[in-house]
Amino acid sequence: MKKKASPLWQRFKYLKPVETYADNHSQLQVGNRDWENVYRRRWQHDKVIRSTHGVNCTGSCSWNIFVKDGIVTWEGQSLDYPTTGPDMPEFEPRGCPRGASFSWYIYSPLRVKYPYIRKKLLDLWKEATATYDNPLDAWKSIVEDKEKAKRYKQARGKGGLVRTSWDEAARIIAASTLYTTLTYGPDRNVGFSPIPAMSMISYASGSRFMHLMGGPMLSFYDWYADLPPASPQIWGDQTDVPESSDWYNSNYIITWGSNVPLTRTPDAHFLIEARYRGTKVISVSPDYAESTKFADEWLSVRQGTDGAVAMAMGHVILNEFYHQNRTPYFEEYAKKYTDLPFAVLLKNKNGTFTLDRFLNAKDLGIDSANNEWKPAMFNKKTGDFSIPHGTMGSRWDEQGKWNLHLVDEHTEEPIEPVLSFLGMEDEVVTVDMPYFDEQGKRAIPRNVPVKKIEVDGKTEYVTSVYDLMLANYGIDRGLGGEAASSYEDLTPYTPAWQEQITGVDAELVIKIAREFAQNAIDTKGRSMIIVGAGINHWYNADTIYRAIVNLVLLVGAQGVNGGGWAHYVGQEKLRPVEGWNTIAMAKDWQGPPKLQNGTSFFYFATEQWRFEEHPVSDLASATVEKARYQHPADYNVLAARLGWLPSYPTFNKNGIDLYNEAVEAGCTTTEEIGEYIAKQLKDRKLQFAIEDPDNPVNFPRNLFVWRANLISSSGKGHEYFLKYLLGTSNGLLNSDEDSIRPEEINWQEEAPEGKVDLLVNLEFRMSGTALYSDIILPAATWYEKHDLSSTDMHPFIHPFNPAVASPWEAKSDWEIFKTIAKAVSDMAEEIDLEPMKEVVATPLQHDTTAEMAQPLGKIRDWSKGECEPIPGQTMPQIHVVERDYKQIYNKMIALGPNVEKQPSGGKGMNWSLAKEYDELKRRLGTINNGTIADGCPDISDARNACEAVLTLSSTSNGKIAVRAWEALEKQTNLELKDLALDREGDLMTFDKITAQPQTVITSPAFSGSEKDGRRYSPFTTNVEKMIPFRTITGRQSFFLDHDMMKEFGEAMAVYKPILNQKPFNSNRPEAEGKEITLNYLTPHNKWSIHSMYFDSKPMLNLFRGGPTIWLNKDDAEEIGVADNDWIECFNRNGVVVARAVVSHRIPRTVAFMHHAQDRHIHVPGTKLTQNRGGTHNSPTRIHMKPTHMIGGYAQLSYGFNYYGPTGNQRDLNVVIRKLKEVDWLES
Repeated sequence: MKKKASPLWQRFKYLKPVETYADNHSQLQVGNRDWENVYRRRWQHDKVIRSTHGVNCTGSCSWNIFVKDGIVTWEGQSLDYPTTGPDMPEFEPRGCPRGASFSWYIYSPLRVKYPYIRKKLLDLWKEATATYDNPLDAWKSIVEDKEKAKRYKQARGKGGLVRTSWDEAARIIAASTLYTTLTYGPDRNVGFSPIPAMSMISYASGSRFMHLMGGPMLSFYDWYADLPPASPQIWGDQTDVPESSDWYNSNYIITWGSNVPLTRTPDAHFLIEARYRGTKVISVSPDYAESTKFADEWLSVRQGTDGAVAMAMGHVILNEFYHQNRTPYFEEYAKKYTDLPFAVLLKNKNGTFTLDRFLNAKDLGIDSANNEWKPAMFNKKTGDFSIPHGTMGSRWDEQGKWNLHLVDEHTEEPIEPVLSFLGMEDEVVTVDMPYFDEQGKRAIPRNVPVKKIEVDGKTEYVTSVYDLMLANYGIDRGLGGEAASSYEDLTPYTPAWQEQITGVDAELVIKIAREFAQNAIDTKGRSMIIVGAGINHWYNADTIYRAIVNLVLLVGAQGVNGGGWAHYVGQEKLRPVEGWNTIAMAKDWQGPPKLQNGTSFFYFATEQWRFEEHPVSDLASATVEKARYQHPADYNVLAARLGWLPSYPTFNKNGIDLYNEAVEAGCTTTEEIGEYIAKQLKDRKLQFAIEDPDNPVNFPRNLFVWRANLISSSGKGHEYFLKYLLGTSNGLLNSDEDSIRPEEINWQEEAPEGKVDLLVNLEFRMSGTALYSDIILPAATWYEKHDLSSTDMHPFIHPFNPAVASPWEAKSDWEIFKTIAKAVSDMAEEIDLEPMKEVVATPLQHDTTAEMAQPLGKIRDWSKGECEPIPGQTMPQIHVVERDYKQIYNKMIALGPNVEKQPSGGKGMNWSLAKEYDELKRRLGTINNGTIADGCPDISDARNACEAVLTLSSTSNGKIAVRAWEALEKQTNLELKDLALDREGDLMTFDKITAQPQTVITSPAFSGSEKDGRRYSPFTTNVEKMIPFRTITGRQSFFLDHDMMKEFGEAMAVYKPILNQKPFNSNRPEAEGKEITLNYLTPHNKWSIHSMYFDSKPMLNLFRGGPTIWLNKDDAEEIGVADNDWIECFNRNGVVVARAVVSHRIPRTVAFMHHAQDRHIHVPGTKLTQNRGGTHNSPTRIHMKPTHMIGGYAQLSYGFNYYGPTGNQRDLNVVIRKLKEVDWLES
């Protein structure tokens, strides 16, 4: 081999004559091409591993990780998705720049490399363990000593973290959780982790641990305000949506509050390809968003007024396609699949009529099971009322009549539904319809045709939902009352009426409504509306959504490929749901799990409930005398008391102590214990914890956070979190001196600070939550573990595979929670904890018979003597669960025997998994350690857990899919299993989905079909196979008759304005220079969200390098702010400091601060708080809506991440001004 010349010798070449060309413009260079190797090596690799990103972006892209010498060198999209067929674009390209740069985090300076602990806490622990032999006594000596507790709690968020060992960290966690369990109750240990679909096993690891311990898991979908309450209200289903490829099947698309190119980057090509195919695209958005650039027409709506546009479009469609010109396709769809033909009783009070409830079989004197849950419709064939198949009552009476056939369930004769009583009415009466706008509220007199019937010897007035719809929308049918004579009339809800509110041209609204409806006629329903967070983060988001969804129902677009609603926010569709649910909720060992709605928990735990300044009565309907309460927290107490919502911690006593008390009182069965608890509550000897949230016995004590950035990104009311939950420095500018006092809650004059004793965070980057945590455990990234991911946007289950070993001391979430579980079990052995039993309360659940617990939508409060407290009927259900803390670890690593012994299922269906359980024993091996887990399938490693999830789920195991369809066939008396028969032999395994993406199997777990390569669209099986919707009528709902919905005027779709709350009601900081008050929104950012966060150097380099707030150019000019100036943005909730981005694309009256922007990145101080200038959530606070708390009634019954109050935070205003002095607080 020729020896390479030394660098010194190579310099002499310049002394040699050089051959030149082209008049000395070029010369001959003699040398090799070694310099090219740096480029060649950049793309060389030793192996390629398929993985994905465990991130809430809904992409779930199959991703190739390229590894060289044990280092991830680069990454990119995988290109081997199954084909979509000859007439569709393929799924590729599928990826985004954020995902393509994620590996920066693996080796970044932000990587959490070792376990860390707050030094002040560690010092206290070492001091305590030197004094006490029992570790629980050691922990008690710290947290029950106010000065010691304050010492480490006030250090949160201020650095002072030191390395610790895994053993030491796990031992402290074990001592804290066991002490809390024995002293205060298992439900004082709380877990929070969002979006399980994005990394199912990582979520399940902590969730499984929490449930085995008896701790509640907090919901996230409602807390993020991504959950649309309108979905359960309308369908009895939560967020079933089309995959993105189905956009291509649409002929008319409206993007409404959804910025597809920005937030759905991997899927956006389908929208563009649909446009090339000829699909018309409309954008409804207040700002000139990315999605607007790709639209054919733009409705530039004032932020938060979208519901007015939708109501006006509904007015046009009802007027032109129902009233003036009857459209056969629309009418047929309405009669079969909606509640428009159902009969509604009117309430007559001194000659004034208001909406009441559905007419039912019991009203008609029909004696049958569940007759109060069987609404009636008028049958033209008989000239009388009939009870059709498919109602909620028939769902649970086990007569096989739960289907959408228009047949009388008693005579089995066909029904010809009547939409309207007009022309056959007994009378025309005036009904007061609730109305709201920016000026206030009133009742609108609308006239409807009615029939008179006898109910219990009394004459009642009945109309149809359809007649009420036309009246509500102001359609002039010649009946008198307040109705619109033309579209120029300013009567609600005409196009001219909406223009005054929204600023959108009336003629444009008329045009779009006509086109949307006509396209549905021409294409049999292929009109689609893509909706998202832009309209879902408002207090009244559900009224906006109902007005919008009404449009797709009226034009027969729902349940049609290429039509209907398409709601995209979080990555919600966890495809292998039954198997995952079994492992994540620890149902294989015990039950029921404690599943707490997150918004209620944080509302009370962070003391935000103490700062309500606006009475609820301001929001109630003008058609009711008064609101039930003035404070939203009182409604939450009512919801806990009546079993509507879960409430953990539940009681003001430890559930373990309660069980022992009940046994001492002579109770021997669960039923007797339930009766004992009910009597204790009635006699006020026992309280719900929510009735006294500031009593230390009711505090949440330990909080585990993983896969989330709670203290920054999702913590709406950030400064309340810091002050009251964590007890550390904060920027809260609010006071509770003038706030409304609740009726049902004990008001402590001084709010407690620092409720949580231990905050544990599992994280791979030093995020805001990590910096405020007491113990930080280094988690594996998405390229370092086995896991599963699925999404709403495509029909695949993708694997995570470790491309490299977890570096430093990082571990996967599964391994971390195994480590903690082992520490708990070892400590339980050390202190010799015997098995114990706990009283557990759970709410009245949707998809069980408990959704028929409280008939007629009537509210009866046993604490007011209106009824008796009966577990499972008028109050929560009561269970007894055994806990053996010595066995936590053994149960953690083994798939328990309940899989074999108890039926599996979901949505009210059940089937056996005994064969699959035996199969898993053979495939995974069994645990043989001489414990309770002996002979159980081994899920001690995450890959085995993945295999178990896939084997036990109907979307990934064809045999179970067929079994599930057969179970639904028994309920419905329909032929359904053909949807999965062709794939009965398919079983997805981890190896198979690693080799290539595989389409999931059609299952009744979801409402669409993937059969024969079909693109998934929701409710297509309902429409085509006549499967009822899970609502009281079995149909899609326009009308909601619960008392609470009527109290707030939301029985029908209405327009409601945003809450216009002042930045300060009192104690406002002094003005400094020019100021402006703006509506404050926190939408998605293009770069600092999802797989690359705001703290990453590549992302910071892309835009301004620090926090920013976008302002309209005219608003900025008004206060003398130029682009890139530092500004203060503040209100009573807190202050944030950022650079101004001055732009013409933002409308006036609004400010955008994209989430998630942490306060530890390039944030100067503010004189308002003498501290760093906050996060994007510092000016926010959540607003609780009572109608989201309903339970125990049909589709309005609780389900985890299904129904509950949302953590909405948009209905607030801020003061913005130029920062007088930029102080980096460096002295």
